[in-house]
Amino acid sequence: MSNLQSKIDRITDILRRDDGISGAMHYTEQISWIIFLKYLSDYENEKNNQAKIDNKKYAYVIDEKYRWHNWAYPVNSKNEYDVKNAKSGDDLTEFVNKELFPYLQSFKNATQDVKSIKYKIGGIFEFINNRIASGHTLREVVEIISSLNFQSKDELFELSHIYENLLQGMGSDGGNSGEFYTPRCVIKAMVNTVKPQVGQTIYDGAVGSAGFLIEAYEYMKQQKGLSTKQLRFLSNDTFFGNEKTPLAYVMGVMNMILHGIESPNIYKFNTLTVDIRGIQEKDRYSIILANPPFGGKEKDTIYNLFPVKSNATELLFIQHFLKSLKQGGTAAIIIPEGVLFQSNNAFKQVKETMLKDFNVHTIVSLPSGVFLPYSAVKTNIIYFSREGATTDVWYYEVSTPNKLTKNKPIQYEHLEEFVNLYNKRSNTANSWTVPVQQIIDNNYDLSAKNPTKQIVEEHIAPAQLLQQIKSNDAAIQALIADVETIIEKGY
Repeated sequence: MSNLQSKIDRITDILRRDDGISGAMHYTEQISWIIFLKYLSDYENEKNNQAKIDNKKYAYVIDEKYRWHNWAYPVNSKNEYDVKNAKSGDDLTEFVNKELFPYLQSFKNATQDVKSIKYKIGGIFEFINNRIASGHTLREVVEIISSLNFQSKDELFELSHIYENLLQGMGSDGGNSGEFYTPRCVIKAMVNTVKPQVGQTIYDGAVGSAGFLIEAYEYMKQQKGLSTKQLRFLSNDTFFGNEKTPLAYVMGVMNMILHGIESPNIYKFNTLTVDIRGIQEKDRYSIILANPPFGGKEKDTIYNLFPVKSNATELLFIQHFLKSLKQGGTAAIIIPEGVLFQSNNAFKQVKETMLKDFNVHTIVSLPSGVFLPYSAVKTNIIYFSREGATTDVWYYEVSTPNKLTKNKPIQYEHLEEFVNLYNKRSNTANSWTVPVQQIIDNNYDLSAKNPTKQIVEEHIAPAQLLQQIKSNDAAIQALIADVETIIEKGY
């Protein structure tokens, strides 16, 4: 175990003992805001040092009183930790709750520049509170986090992965926390097939912890020969998304910043409140990657914003994504199995539009259990491009050697064959192609039915079937007689 991982583990152990903390969601939330402020301190100090080298003056975002080295980890004239002047207990709790948080929350109203780091800070602290009941516990945690060095690229890289594991732990906690985490191997397979390029825009209308956007960023930044202008576009103008849930929004923004995306275009906003009839080409995106929520409920006024009205949120999200895709763009979206086979009016209308106006070229059937423990619903990945109508659909059925469980989750190796076959569209034991007319004739049923694995029905002649029934009936009557004899004899 690395030194950094052991520090995070110590912090979680300390927080579990605090009266204000209950479960993985709480301790991840609390670790997050403290880590974020330490990151912000190192970020500003690095900017200040660079400004000095360039003979310029850096304008700090955080006022002196609220900087890390004043309230969290004060140092003396020898640059050593000043224990005597370090707030603790009730003094620390009161400062954090009554001064620090209100100050940071005010940032959102202090600037109109939604891309600025100041606005992002205000947005984060608008929806988060200090839950740590004991000021002594908070002091312990702050002292450990003070030892982290965010100016070290290696340490920042390692911490970003540890943070991903914390978010995964929130998902594994069950309940509603599944919104924070889609298995990273599934996201990676989707990104590796879509292959985003620098200059394209990427959108997720249900951001969660921003896993799709971060994986796309990791993929794109590996491209060689990127200019300064391209790198700036990658960091500031590539990634977009909305998140309805406050805590998920906070986690998503912080996760992106910790991965090096300094100004993510993520907003605390319910995507489904957008009237899709007003979306113009300039508002659309090159690539859409998402795992939108399903089974939720919205107000009646929201259903009226969509051409095809439905109380199935997955159907509303699909309509939103169809309208949000640029000409020539590609989308890869995780949807519940029901979308593919349901044939009521609303589902049929949306699927008809998809097949007629978009190229629904690929559907991946994921195995049951991918999203355990918080959802047992079987899911699929549907790929579509805004470039003509659908002519045929290539299907791939993901197979795993064992049943997926919480402790035996899906792995990238289970998806590797699909990734390798994606562009070839080869037909194998796990993949096949269906002409679009066959789907239309089958009442727009898009569900995956692997022809190599269909059960062959045994056709039995009626007389033979009747004889089997009589034989089974005779055997049952004989068993009943035996049981009655045993009862009569008192055995």
